[in-house]
Amino acid sequence: MRIGAVIPCYNEGDTIEKTIMALKKLEIFDEIVVVDDGSEDDTFIKSKNMDVKCIRFDKNMGKGSAVREGLKYISSDIVVLLDGDIGNTAGEMYKVLKPVMDGQADVSIAAFPQTNKKGGFGLVKGLTRIGLKLLTGKEVRSALSGQRAYKREVLENLWIPDGYGMEFAMTAETLRLGYKIAEIEVDMTHRVTGRSLKDFLHRGRQFADIFKTLIQEILR
Repeated sequence: MRIGAVIPCYNEGDTIEKTIMALKKLEIFDEIVVVDDGSEDDTFIKSKNMDVKCIRFDKNMGKGSAVREGLKYISSDIVVLLDGDIGNTAGEMYKVLKPVMDGQADVSIAAFPQTNKKGGFGLVKGLTRIGLKLLTGKEVRSALSGQRAYKREVLENLWIPDGYGMEFAMTAETLRLGYKIAEIEVDMTHRVTGRSLKDFLHRGRQFADIFKTLIQEILR
């Protein structure tokens, strides 16, 4: 059983090396592909120095495009998707992988611990919860987590859109196709948005993308 990882990233020069190294230390990955989504920092250079397959877009194309491109270079039976800002805690992906490796689930999603940092007002999570309930009748509390493990056959049947609606769409598609999802508690950390104007604008774009994706899912 071969295991691969796709890491879409944008301006993750301060964490990408730690993320890759933490995966390598697990000694279970046959393939690691980093897709630099048009970063303006040294993400690509640092990734290339880590002896992994690296792809670089000339401009920012969106996470969905980065994931779709990375999957072209992966032939493993199980594929992990994770963000470049996980850093040293990327080693926790072993917990996420285990249910899929053991055949207990088709897809496994990392459930992050609660953070004390004040964020938004729950609109994005609320839309996600309502949208999934509407589309599938089910709830997945970690539906927006970017840290996941998939059986290859599942990924080949999923619609992977651009924008911030990617994880929502992939979760909805997985449930609609009847695949089993496991949510796994992990001790991971990543960048958390706060309450600055930039953070609220980010969440606004995220809300809009998820709403657009929800409408597209309804019409599919």
